[in-house]
Amino acid sequence: MNSFNPRYHRQVILPEIGISGQKKLDNAKVLVIGAGGLGCPILQYLVAAGIGTIGIIDFDIVDVSNLHRQILYGKSSLGENKALAAKKRLEDLNSDITIHAYPEKLTTKNALTLFSDYDIVVDGSDNFSTRYLVNDACIITNKPLVYGAIFKFEGQVAIFNYQNGPSYRCLFPEPPKEGSVPSCSEIGVLGVLPGIIGSMQANEVLKIILELDTSLSRKLMTYNCLTTQSVSFNINRVDTEITKVLEAAPHFENHDYDLFCGLQNIKEISAEDAFSIKTAQFIDVRESHEQPKIEKLNPLSIPLGQLQNELNTLDPEKEIIVFCQSGIRSKKAIEILLKHSFINVSHIKGGAVALNNALPDFKAVDNHSSYLKN
Repeated sequence: MNSFNPRYHRQVILPEIGISGQKKLDNAKVLVIGAGGLGCPILQYLVAAGIGTIGIIDFDIVDVSNLHRQILYGKSSLGENKALAAKKRLEDLNSDITIHAYPEKLTTKNALTLFSDYDIVVDGSDNFSTRYLVNDACIITNKPLVYGAIFKFEGQVAIFNYQNGPSYRCLFPEPPKEGSVPSCSEIGVLGVLPGIIGSMQANEVLKIILELDTSLSRKLMTYNCLTTQSVSFNINRVDTEITKVLEAAPHFENHDYDLFCGLQNIKEISAEDAFSIKTAQFIDVRESHEQPKIEKLNPLSIPLGQLQNELNTLDPEKEIIVFCQSGIRSKKAIEILLKHSFINVSHIKGGAVALNNALPDFKAVDNHSSYLKN
């Protein structure tokens, strides 16, 4: 990179940054977990600032319900993988840097290898099992973790595993009771809040790279966008929590973080298998406006937020198969059904996106079978 690139002039002239600081940014490698509500502003500002190498990992698909807060995307991005769609938009924002997209789920199988390639990890995830996985992988690979979370009108920001500081487990040694904290899809979120919190996370990343002394290590900052009040709490390092993670490191790849966070073992089936099942009761838990419609399955349309009140319309004696747009909300629907004694339940891996992709092949098989019968 040319350090005198006029793109960066307004930050280079800051005495706290200068040419030497811009070179630090250019040499930095930052991995962002999730390209959703938090990930979008994180990525935009890190890319704009000239971070030399950015990694984006996200297996989710852009949905119309994302657009009020995930402002990297537009209508043309609907149905695309978020990591790939974000990379395309960000390369237009800044073509001078390197952006790696990983259109896959972060798991215990790929986390350690992936984290080893980066200097800083930024957590933009939206669930507890991923947060604990990210925290533990950062401890094992000794990477600073910039954490953020949102809930309705409030957000949190902190830096973990930095300069012998505390970890996420030092603050939250155990996950909350399963089901006690609703997701944004259930309770909602004001669209600007992830923009504010994600921008704060990007700010902390830049300060770590530039070696400024005002990072949030050893503190948790909370912000309320209704009252515009912010409060910071001190976090103490708990060595026993760090030691437990390090001692369990040889078994990290086999650790079940969903089980640790109280999530039940949810059965899933492929889109191809779903089309071959004739007797199941299919439930589409998407909102009514979401596309594509999968008429071939003749599903009941019950949005996730209404499922609790519509359980009496379901036949507990039948096999129930649930799907959403990409397979995330359907897992939550399965948890609701299991709590209410529905036993033979599963969800479709990849949701309506996978079903739509499999439909042409399924039709071809159908036609071929008819031809053989004739």
